[in-house]
Amino acid sequence: MKTFKMLSFDLINKTGGLNIPIIDGIVINQENSHKSWILELFLSKEHHSTFEKYHSSGDILEVHVIISFPDNEPAPFKVIVSEIRDIGEQISVLLKGTIKTKRSKYAEQLLMLLLEENLSKEELLNRFKKGMRERPRLKES
Repeated sequence: MKTFKMLSFDLINKTGGLNIPIIDGIVINQENSHKSWILELFLSKEHHSTFEKYHSSGDILEVHVIISFPDNEPAPFKVIVSEIRDIGEQISVLLKGTIKTKRSKYAEQLLMLLLEENLSKEELLNRFKKGMRERPRLKES
């Protein structure tokens, strides 16, 4: 098993990503034949209802997590909410799933969309960096 520090957590939906501020978090690669991962989030109780909804439904969630260093590219996961526990004034949310290994050439797609906007070199570079960091959902052509 390998463990990693979680720095940021985004819940991805049809309109983009919803950043959920974490107090602390850990990502565990179980290194098993199922290629399973465990994500544990330590959050404010205000997010309990959001995760309870997904726990009850059993829906598979798409999430993006920044691991170890702030400049790392977000790692995409498909997870289910396995458990929610109250810990004092916070909650612990346990997610289980797999990392999405199929990369969709996101950088190339983002760059193509930005090039169509005829931006200055500086604005193109700034918007590209921001897009790679935040990973907004791209419009399908």
